[in-house]
Amino acid sequence: MLFPEHVYKFMFQALALAEEALNIGEIPVGAVVVYQNKIIGRGYNQTGSLKDPTAHAEMIAITAASNHLKEKFLTGCDLYVTVEPCLMCSGAILLSRINNVYFGTLEPKFGAAGSVYNILDSKKYNHSVKVYSGIYQEESKYLLKKYFDQKRKLNKYTNLN
Repeated sequence: MLFPEHVYKFMFQALALAEEALNIGEIPVGAVVVYQNKIIGRGYNQTGSLKDPTAHAEMIAITAASNHLKEKFLTGCDLYVTVEPCLMCSGAILLSRINNVYFGTLEPKFGAAGSVYNILDSKKYNHSVKVYSGIYQEESKYLLKKYFDQKRKLNKYTNLN
């Protein structure tokens, strides 16, 4: 499926943030929140660096966007993230009232936007989110593969000593 040019532009920014995460040894996930065609929140995974299990890319980007708008609701905002949001992040997306979520690749173990669960598309809540997937899917997968290959290689050498 082809998307409008701006979707690729914003997802590319999320990919750049995922690369930042990779460069500091974090799982490479990046996210941006967009309001009126402008990025108002950015984040990348920092769970290890911050010693905080909630420091996911989406959570950091949502917090930054809320601070920017000085609002708890992000009505009119879209989230671009390289990997399918988990349960926690999907809950934050619903609670913040983000309109659309665009993501790169599925997360087959923890995904909550279509793979393991489908929280965002559930009609049980007072807010619904439109979800679009597959934008820069291969690039997002590549970053994850690179991270886990490095991790396995490091563990292999660590276990030899």
